[in-house]
Amino acid sequence: MINITQIKYFLSKLCLIGTLIASACSTSTILQTSKIYNEGYIVDPQALKTIPPGSSREQVLLALGSPSIKTIFNNEVFYYISQIQYRRAQFTKTQIMERHILAIYFNKQEKVSKIANYDLKDGKLLNSSSKTTPTGGKEESFLSQLISGARIILPSLTSQSQVPHIL
Repeated sequence: MINITQIKYFLSKLCLIGTLIASACSTSTILQTSKIYNEGYIVDPQALKTIPPGSSREQVLLALGSPSIKTIFNNEVFYYISQIQYRRAQFTKTQIMERHILAIYFNKQEKVSKIANYDLKDGKLLNSSSKTTPTGGKEESFLSQLISGARIILPSLTSQSQVPHIL
């Protein structure tokens, strides 16, 4: 004969097993760490249709907003940049899957002269977050910078006329 204590014990074990199974199913989604990142400006095709060649700079800004990058070498160019990156697992490098660049070229009268679309196959990958800035000149070690800085700050120690004589 089964008493109530045995039934309660059996049901508690059954609930525990059910909870473990349910949590194991949910951890499979937690361990799935791959992720796709959409970054940058996503161009709206309808907004792009409103700025044919000959449109003013202000019309472009109203239709598309501020560009990702703006250059002014010979003539002004607006670049709207977007990319899709994929990360296989947490703490791994992302891989760029797609990159789209919408370039809007202006003439000297600040009117749209050309609209171009570029992607990864049109150019090379650039590391935009290299965290280093190349500079001109020679590289010096920390110690040599310290010594040359001391010569500039304390010129009296390097001149012979200021050195006290002990005798």
